Amino acid sequence: MAALTCKQTMYFKHVLNCAIKNKRILHFNPTRHRSKSAGSSSYDAIVVGAGHNGLVSAAYLAKSGLRVCVLERRHVIGGAAVTEEIVPGFKFSRASYVLSLLRPKIVEDLELKKYGLKVYLRNPSSYTPLLGRTGRGSSLTLGPDQAETHRQIAQFSEKDAKRFFEYEALLDDIVTAVDPLLDSPPPHLPSLTSSNIREKLKTLPAIKTLLKSLHTLGTDSDAFYEFMTAPTTKILNKWFESEPLKATLATDAVIGAMMSPESPGSGYVLLHHVMGCLEGKKGAWGYVEGGMGAVSQAIANCAMDHGADIFTSQPVKEIVIENDAVKGVLLEDGKEIWAKAVISNATPKVTFLDLIQENKLPKDLVESVRAIDFTSPVTKINVALSRLPDFTADPNVSKNEPMPHHQCTIHLNCENTRLIHDAFLDAQSGTYSKKPMIEMVIPSSKDPTLAPQGAHVCLMFTQYTPYRLNGQDWTEQDKNNYADIVFDTVEQYAPGFKESVVGRDILTPPDLERVFGLTGGNIFHGAISLDQLFMCRPTSQLSNYRGAIQGLYLGGSGAHPGGGVLGSPGRLAAETLLSDFKKL
Repeated sequence: MAALTCKQTMYFKHVLNCAIKNKRILHFNPTRHRSKSAGSSSYDAIVVGAGHNGLVSAAYLAKSGLRVCVLERRHVIGGAAVTEEIVPGFKFSRASYVLSLLRPKIVEDLELKKYGLKVYLRNPSSYTPLLGRTGRGSSLTLGPDQAETHRQIAQFSEKDAKRFFEYEALLDDIVTAVDPLLDSPPPHLPSLTSSNIREKLKTLPAIKTLLKSLHTLGTDSDAFYEFMTAPTTKILNKWFESEPLKATLATDAVIGAMMSPESPGSGYVLLHHVMGCLEGKKGAWGYVEGGMGAVSQAIANCAMDHGADIFTSQPVKEIVIENDAVKGVLLEDGKEIWAKAVISNATPKVTFLDLIQENKLPKDLVESVRAIDFTSPVTKINVALSRLPDFTADPNVSKNEPMPHHQCTIHLNCENTRLIHDAFLDAQSGTYSKKPMIEMVIPSSKDPTLAPQGAHVCLMFTQYTPYRLNGQDWTEQDKNNYADIVFDTVEQYAPGFKESVVGRDILTPPDLERVFGLTGGNIFHGAISLDQLFMCRPTSQLSNYRGAIQGLYLGGSGAHPGGGVLGSPGRLAAETLLSDFKKL
């Protein structure tokens, strides 16, 4: 965190004293444990990692009557879906920051609302201020209000305003067709090509689900194929003419991905980000009360209520394998815990290359995991603010009362798609973007529990930054220099922003790897490119959640259907384990 100025320090002390006086700041306890250290030495199943997928696995296994242990190396549960009080009094969704993709089936099955999940829906959805403009056409705001969205787009193109709803209807048709695939295991290619009839039969349900989805697509099949393979710019240029609209939509096609809107296959990343459903509303996104850690906590509450043990500060050193079968895990403190099965919530690289001795695995599996693309363009910056940003394009009406555009995703440096592509090219040359693409959210505009009264939490997802900067490791000075560029950018759109900064937390790709275990800093546990999707995720050999060793399963975001706070990989891995358990 950067050092505070005298003015910022004085302000911080003031809000902290006021908060304590009014009893608004409570000690944030991100999880409750059965004990501080792993007590039992034997379980039916062990889950490595208390990320949201690992917790989902634990909840389903515990509900099915298995004795389950979850082991988390950090002091807090949640993985990347975590809330942390980095600046006292300010609760940051430190990695993932908005909710939409969590599967409705999981919310229902695990009764997450009963266990504390509360969501604030956002309206509007996105806000794109345009630099140097005032009055009509100074910004673009999109949301569920069709009349207002039409008016907003018509500022730039009446034609686009009419076509936008046709475009959204197409996306809805595609998402509806693809939706069942997110809740089902994919086909397993090695089983299909096996001479073993029983193995072939195992993958038939997946084939039927795929064929049904393809049939549902009907005349939209061509459009779906185009989204899967084409550059986003090609798709958007067919539909629209106004650059602010195209650039705003294009951000969803590159978030978390080291690709440009001009990269083939970027269209799927866009699809991936519109596949959510929140509070029964398709495509809706929202803020979780208490931050994203509250999602993980609700899942953990369900798991523990059904008997699961969850332990933090218990890093796993090795997944123990004997006679080609899982025997349990060895902790870094030397303790051994035995189980018939292990589900790893870690990335495929950590699971198969770091936690398992190489000679215990098939050589071709090791080689295929080494070939997985974990490249990440993301630097996440979490900021504590003394007041709301005041955007020149839409000035604040009152001093510190959130306006609609404060409550949604704010897109900066998105006047046109070329800016995003140029930022991508910077990272390709080994440096960080001089005009980074920025997605900013201010969740405290909807959730007052996140910051002291009058203050706010600002979360910025920025691109593009390489894992190594000009071939060298990032230094603290490098990190602060990049953050200063980001803050200078925000200052251009909202003068006074920098003066309102109380503290900041900068997470480059190596930081995301170090803190959260995200290989390469990749938020999806591996690129969601066509060669690493569906029956090839993370590799064709591992697409059935089984880890090529009896009793070993992969249940993190590296498994189908991929990254984001979906929960499906954890559920599908647990169900696969349960189907095998009697034979273990």
